[in-house]
Amino acid sequence: MKKKLRQYFLQKRDSIPPEIKRVKEAAIEKRLFNLREFKEAKSILFYVSFGSEVNTRNCLEDVIAMKKRLILPRVDTRHRILRLFEIKDLSELSPGYMGILEPPARPDREVDLKDIDLIIIPGTGFDLKGHRLGYGGGYYDRLLSYESRQLSRLNKHIITIALAFEEQISEKIPAESHDIKVDKIITDRRIIRCT
Repeated sequence: MKKKLRQYFLQKRDSIPPEIKRVKEAAIEKRLFNLREFKEAKSILFYVSFGSEVNTRNCLEDVIAMKKRLILPRVDTRHRILRLFEIKDLSELSPGYMGILEPPARPDREVDLKDIDLIIIPGTGFDLKGHRLGYGGGYYDRLLSYESRQLSRLNKHIITIALAFEEQISEKIPAESHDIKVDKIITDRRIIRCT
Protein backbone atom coordinates (compact mmCIF):
# COMPACT_ATOMS: atom_id res chain seq x y z
CA MET A 1 0.00 0.00 0.00
CA LYS A 2 2.72 2.49 1.03
CA LYS A 3 4.83 1.56 -1.99
CA LYS A 4 1.95 2.23 -4.42
CA LEU A 5 1.09 5.48 -2.66
CA ARG A 6 4.75 6.56 -2.79
CA GLN A 7 4.84 5.91 -6.56
CA TYR A 8 1.58 7.83 -6.99
CA PHE A 9 2.93 10.92 -5.17
CA LEU A 10 6.28 10.76 -6.99
CA GLN A 11 4.48 10.61 -10.34
CA LYS A 12 2.35 13.63 -9.42
CA ARG A 13 5.40 15.55 -8.25
CA ASP A 14 7.45 14.60 -11.31
CA SER A 15 4.69 15.83 -13.64
CA ILE A 16 4.73 19.45 -12.43
CA PRO A 17 6.09 21.57 -15.33
CA PRO A 18 9.43 23.28 -14.47
CA GLU A 19 8.13 26.85 -14.88
CA ILE A 20 5.15 26.15 -12.57
CA LYS A 21 7.43 24.34 -10.12
CA ARG A 22 9.65 27.45 -9.80
CA VAL A 23 6.65 29.65 -8.97
CA LYS A 24 5.42 27.11 -6.40
CA GLU A 25 8.89 26.87 -4.80
CA ALA A 26 9.12 30.66 -4.46
CA ALA A 27 5.73 30.69 -2.67
CA ILE A 28 6.84 27.87 -0.33
CA GLU A 29 10.10 29.64 0.57
CA LYS A 30 8.26 32.93 1.24
CA ARG A 31 5.78 31.18 3.57
CA LEU A 32 8.58 29.37 5.40
CA PHE A 33 10.71 32.48 5.90
CA ASN A 34 7.72 34.46 7.21
CA LEU A 35 6.95 31.86 9.90
CA ARG A 36 7.64 32.97 13.47
CA GLU A 37 9.34 29.62 14.19
CA PHE A 38 11.73 30.18 11.30
CA LYS A 39 12.51 33.78 12.22
CA GLU A 40 13.26 32.83 15.82
CA ALA A 41 15.36 29.76 15.01
CA LYS A 42 19.11 30.19 15.35
CA SER A 43 20.03 26.67 14.16
CA ILE A 44 18.05 24.85 11.47
CA LEU A 45 18.27 21.25 10.33
CA PHE A 46 17.45 21.39 6.63
CA TYR A 47 17.81 18.91 3.77
CA VAL A 48 19.39 19.07 0.33
CA SER A 49 16.71 18.45 -2.27
CA PHE A 50 17.06 15.88 -5.02
CA GLY A 51 14.93 14.75 -7.93
CA SER A 52 11.62 16.62 -8.16
CA GLU A 53 11.51 17.61 -4.46
CA VAL A 54 10.85 21.23 -3.53
CA ASN A 55 14.21 22.75 -4.50
CA THR A 56 15.95 23.87 -1.32
CA ARG A 57 19.12 25.39 -2.79
CA ASN A 58 17.93 29.02 -2.48
CA CYS A 59 16.66 28.34 1.03
CA LEU A 60 20.02 26.90 2.09
CA GLU A 61 21.94 29.87 0.68
CA ASP A 62 19.53 32.30 2.35
CA VAL A 63 19.82 30.56 5.73
CA ILE A 64 23.62 30.95 5.56
CA ALA A 65 23.27 34.61 4.47
CA MET A 66 20.98 35.23 7.48
CA LYS A 67 23.80 34.05 9.77
CA LYS A 68 21.73 31.17 11.09
CA ARG A 69 23.44 27.82 11.73
CA LEU A 70 22.69 25.50 8.82
CA ILE A 71 22.79 21.81 9.71
CA LEU A 72 22.40 19.09 7.09
CA PRO A 73 22.03 15.31 7.38
CA ARG A 74 24.59 12.74 6.31
CA VAL A 75 23.38 9.15 5.92
CA ASP A 76 25.27 6.58 7.98
CA THR A 77 24.23 3.41 6.15
CA ARG A 78 26.13 1.14 8.53
CA HIS A 79 24.11 2.24 11.56
CA ARG A 80 21.02 3.24 9.49
CA ILE A 81 20.91 6.72 11.03
CA LEU A 82 21.28 10.34 10.00
CA ARG A 83 24.30 12.18 11.40
CA LEU A 84 24.03 15.95 11.50
CA PHE A 85 26.73 18.41 10.49
CA GLU A 86 26.89 22.19 10.28
CA ILE A 87 28.04 23.71 7.01
CA LYS A 88 29.20 27.26 6.29
CA ASP A 89 29.02 27.13 2.50
CA LEU A 90 27.27 24.95 -0.09
CA SER A 91 30.61 24.31 -1.80
CA GLU A 92 31.39 21.93 1.11
CA LEU A 93 28.74 19.45 -0.10
CA SER A 94 29.56 16.36 -2.13
CA PRO A 95 27.45 13.45 -3.49
CA GLY A 96 26.67 10.80 -0.88
CA TYR A 97 23.81 8.36 -0.25
CA MET A 98 21.73 7.89 -3.46
CA GLY A 99 23.75 10.72 -5.05
CA ILE A 100 22.25 13.29 -2.67
CA LEU A 101 24.62 16.10 -1.69
CA GLU A 102 25.85 15.68 1.89
CA PRO A 103 28.05 17.62 4.32
CA PRO A 104 31.54 16.32 5.13
CA ALA A 105 31.80 14.17 8.28
CA ARG A 106 33.88 16.66 10.24
CA PRO A 107 33.89 15.81 13.97
CA ASP A 108 34.25 19.50 14.89
CA ARG A 109 31.04 20.29 12.98
CA GLU A 110 28.84 17.43 14.21
CA VAL A 111 25.69 18.71 15.90
CA ASP A 112 23.49 17.06 18.51
CA LEU A 113 19.76 17.14 17.89
CA LYS A 114 19.12 18.95 21.19
CA ASP A 115 21.06 21.96 19.84
CA ILE A 116 18.70 22.43 16.89
CA ASP A 117 15.78 24.88 16.99
CA LEU A 118 13.86 23.86 13.86
CA ILE A 119 13.72 20.78 11.61
CA ILE A 120 12.75 21.00 7.93
CA ILE A 121 12.15 17.59 6.38
CA PRO A 122 11.34 16.09 2.99
CA GLY A 123 8.81 13.41 2.04
CA THR A 124 6.84 12.02 -0.86
CA GLY A 125 3.36 12.60 0.56
CA PHE A 126 1.58 14.02 3.61
CA ASP A 127 -1.89 14.17 5.11
CA LEU A 128 -3.61 16.95 7.03
CA LYS A 129 -2.82 15.35 10.40
CA GLY A 130 0.92 15.49 9.68
CA HIS A 131 1.49 11.87 8.75
CA ARG A 132 4.42 11.63 6.37
CA LEU A 133 5.26 9.13 3.67
CA GLY A 134 9.04 9.06 3.22
CA TYR A 135 11.17 7.13 0.79
CA GLY A 136 11.12 3.83 2.66
CA GLY A 137 14.47 3.99 4.46
CA GLY A 138 13.04 5.13 7.81
CA TYR A 139 15.94 7.52 8.44
CA TYR A 140 13.81 10.51 9.45
CA ASP A 141 11.44 8.35 11.51
CA ARG A 142 14.41 7.07 13.51
CA LEU A 143 15.81 10.58 13.93
CA LEU A 144 12.50 12.06 15.05
CA SER A 145 11.59 9.18 17.40
CA TYR A 146 15.02 9.63 19.01
CA GLU A 147 14.26 13.35 19.27
CA SER A 148 10.93 12.77 21.01
CA ARG A 149 12.46 10.31 23.50
CA GLN A 150 15.59 12.30 24.30
CA LEU A 151 14.10 15.77 24.34
CA SER A 152 11.03 14.88 26.39
CA ARG A 153 13.45 14.44 29.29
CA LEU A 154 14.72 17.97 28.67
CA ASN A 155 11.15 19.20 28.32
CA LYS A 156 11.89 20.38 24.79
CA HIS A 157 10.14 19.78 21.49
CA ILE A 158 11.69 20.80 18.18
CA ILE A 159 9.13 22.00 15.64
CA THR A 160 9.17 19.90 12.46
CA ILE A 161 8.08 21.41 9.17
CA ALA A 162 7.66 19.62 5.85
CA LEU A 163 7.94 21.39 2.51
CA ALA A 164 5.62 20.02 -0.17
CA PHE A 165 3.75 20.88 -3.31
CA GLU A 166 -0.03 20.90 -2.99
CA GLU A 167 0.01 17.80 -5.24
CA GLN A 168 1.66 15.86 -2.40
CA ILE A 169 -1.18 16.39 0.08
CA SER A 170 -3.71 13.62 0.69
CA GLU A 171 -6.72 13.25 2.97
CA LYS A 172 -5.19 10.26 4.71
CA ILE A 173 -1.88 8.43 4.67
CA PRO A 174 -1.56 4.98 6.26
CA ALA A 175 0.47 5.36 9.46
CA GLU A 176 2.05 2.94 11.89
CA SER A 177 2.76 3.48 15.58
CA HIS A 178 6.45 4.27 14.96
CA ASP A 179 5.70 6.86 12.25
CA ILE A 180 6.39 10.38 13.50
CA LYS A 181 4.09 13.23 12.49
CA VAL A 182 5.24 16.69 11.42
CA ASP A 183 3.91 19.83 13.14
CA LYS A 184 3.36 21.89 10.00
CA ILE A 185 3.36 21.41 6.24
CA ILE A 186 4.10 24.36 3.97
CA THR A 187 2.76 24.10 0.44
CA ASP A 188 2.57 26.55 -2.45
CA ARG A 189 -1.01 27.40 -1.35
CA ARG A 190 -1.12 27.21 2.44
CA ILE A 191 0.38 26.41 5.81
CA ILE A 192 -1.18 23.26 7.26
CA ARG A 193 -1.05 23.24 11.04
CA CYS A 194 -1.28 19.56 11.82
CA THR A 195 -3.34 18.37 14.77
